[in-house]
Amino acid sequence: MAPPDLPIATDAPALVTGATGFVAGWIVKELLAAGVTVHAAVRDPDNPAKVGHLTDMAAQSPGEIKLFKADLLQPGSYAEAMAGCSVVFHTASPFTTTVSDPQTELIDPAVNGTRNVLDEVNRQDSVRRVVLTSSCAAIYTDAADCADAPGGRISEEVWNSTASLDYQPYSLSKTLAERAAWDIAEAQDRWRLVVVNPSLVIGPAIGPNPTSESFNIVRQMADGTMKMGAPRMAFGAVDVRDLAHAHLAAAYLPDAHGRNIVSGHETDLYEMAMLLHDRFGGTCKDLPKRVMPKWLLWLVGPFMANIERRFIARNVGHPWRADTSKAKRDLGATYRPLRDSMEDMFAGIVDSGLISP
Repeated sequence: MAPPDLPIATDAPALVTGATGFVAGWIVKELLAAGVTVHAAVRDPDNPAKVGHLTDMAAQSPGEIKLFKADLLQPGSYAEAMAGCSVVFHTASPFTTTVSDPQTELIDPAVNGTRNVLDEVNRQDSVRRVVLTSSCAAIYTDAADCADAPGGRISEEVWNSTASLDYQPYSLSKTLAERAAWDIAEAQDRWRLVVVNPSLVIGPAIGPNPTSESFNIVRQMADGTMKMGAPRMAFGAVDVRDLAHAHLAAAYLPDAHGRNIVSGHETDLYEMAMLLHDRFGGTCKDLPKRVMPKWLLWLVGPFMANIERRFIARNVGHPWRADTSKAKRDLGATYRPLRDSMEDMFAGIVDSGLISP
């Protein structure tokens, strides 16, 4: 279901880039439920294993789906998919923290991909609104950065200034991609850019074999990685279903504008793991039962989990704080309980066979 009282325009199609992605799948589901014709841009539209869940959703929804082949790094690749669309949801961007070449694996796809999509928007007269899935990573690098923000909370006014190619390059990729988007948007006056900046996205996946880094984080709570304990490593979290609602509001509410931090909870790894015990603790024996002390993670993290000590120093024991009032006010953002999101996500990981209960 779409958010209550949201004026969804069903007379023109909407493009979703990276439509097989974790967040994009739920956006597609919301659009189809509202009766919108969705132009789904994917790498391999002829592969049922990749897109079958999208066509299955469309078969059970008022809306229609049309699949298009597109490549983030190929200029002009989105021309056919974008033709006639009034709204573009640009969600396609890599989310991984394990790379050997940050420039080619993270920076180039994020920045050049965003430029290619928005250059095409400039060529397509039908487009009136672009919703960019950015990230809180474009606002901060480490939880310790929150204390340095005005009032001790990050907000839409803050930009990440501490990430680099050598330290947290994923955060750098999101920062550079969003800045590129604003540069292009501010050079014209036909269409409006609205940016959604989510924190860590959790909750159930629609498609098979989810690749978002958040699934790796939650999987490690049960595969023995955190058997010695879970650190108080702090961040924000938002359910993917609530995030999809926010995207539709960003697309269709007339006054939606600017950047919007979408985050339902201020939490950490230990708290998230503890929420799984009531439902899964009896069958999943490797769920962490205690806090891993910061000093112990400092000793073993670089060797056992490839966690930099600088990252440990600036994220463990530092509270994550964000001002989320703008998205609540302007997008009507609401958030379900963190326990529900964690249980639904973990159940899906078990059902997919990524971990054994």
